[in-house]
Amino acid sequence: MSTYTAFIATERIAHGSLAAVAERCKVRLDADPHVTPIVYDDATGRVVDIDYRGTVHDVLARLPVAEPPARRGPGRPKLGVVAREVTLLPRHWEWLAAQPGGASVALRRLVEAASREGAPADRVRAAREAVDRVMLALAGDLPGYEEASRAFHRQDAARFTALTDAWPADVRHYVRLLVSRAGDET
Repeated sequence: MSTYTAFIATERIAHGSLAAVAERCKVRLDADPHVTPIVYDDATGRVVDIDYRGTVHDVLARLPVAEPPARRGPGRPKLGVVAREVTLLPRHWEWLAAQPGGASVALRRLVEAASREGAPADRVRAAREAVDRVMLALAGDLPGYEEASRAFHRQDAARFTALTDAWPADVRHYVRLLVSRAGDET
């Protein structure tokens, strides 16, 4: 299940499912319309855009759905296969044509093998990018941000911890949580 975290300035106000976080943000906005809650997707570090107009029920009804419906079109729609253009050199097309099952089967096998081999590195890269996004958004103006970012990328745990100790508690804890999820020693 995806989790989300909401902040108002440097105060963490909610964490959990998107619906729970959006509901908490709406309650805070109703109590004080001058605040600006920002919701982060914990997996990507990206800001989630939420339309807070209307009632809590209205807000929840407008939340983005997790998976868009599959697009139907050419290919094998029941399997989710979609036809797209691929440009290769003639020698590549010749090699693909000589493979058992033809070009499409060979390309699918190559892509599957490459995605399996690169999956762990891709997850680490995505988690590190999430840390970068959140740290810039929440701590970019805080003292020691640039040095903390450098320490994060160097995986210098002691330096990172020392530089983030002075940050507001909620920001510090959230950034450190994301760092730990990224599998870093920082």
